[in-house]
Amino acid sequence: MTITEQKAAQRKAGIAARRALSDTERTRSNAALCARIMALACFKKAENILLYAAFGGEADLSALAVEAARQGKTLAYPVCGEGFSLTAAVPGPDGWEVGLYGIRTPILSRSEVLRPDQLDLVLVPCTAFDAVCRRVGMGKGYYDRYLPRCTRAVKLGVAFEAQRVDKAAVDVYDEKLDGFVTEGGLYFGSDTTDVPPNIYAFHRYTRNSTFPSCTQV
Repeated sequence: MTITEQKAAQRKAGIAARRALSDTERTRSNAALCARIMALACFKKAENILLYAAFGGEADLSALAVEAARQGKTLAYPVCGEGFSLTAAVPGPDGWEVGLYGIRTPILSRSEVLRPDQLDLVLVPCTAFDAVCRRVGMGKGYYDRYLPRCTRAVKLGVAFEAQRVDKAAVDVYDEKLDGFVTEGGLYFGSDTTDVPPNIYAFHRYTRNSTFPSCTQV
């Protein structure tokens, strides 16, 4: 199969896997992955966070959003625009609509817009991923175009373990993330000598651990 065909197959399988979770599994997994993210120093230190409104069975960050807001953090959500552009928008109280692709989205005219270089932490959804932090998205490239502009942010993928594959189908245009968080553990890659400046890379991925070094993120 070509890379395009592999991506399509992994995307379809990943979406099916996350949608197949029972209500009990989903509730438990969402709580666990939110707790893992909130335990990281990159979350604790972050003032401006770009997250997402869950759609199509994606890992739900609602509990994290509530706690982050309680702590006074600024929360932005992605708005997809023309030319596959992405904007980080902080919605006001009446600043939501059902936007492109049926996703709950901020209304730009009723939102504050954050520049990419203002973000401290970006939480990215996916359809499939692997242990070395390669990501398969929905295929439009919104995040792949946007993430290189987030020059000071830690960029973490968020997914369920059911979406993990042995090797994600990616090409040169796909952005590799600093890490991935699931209900089962944290992944920070192992096949590169380029250690990201704002995160500690591990020699191997590890699951079900407290990750003492992760407090340095």
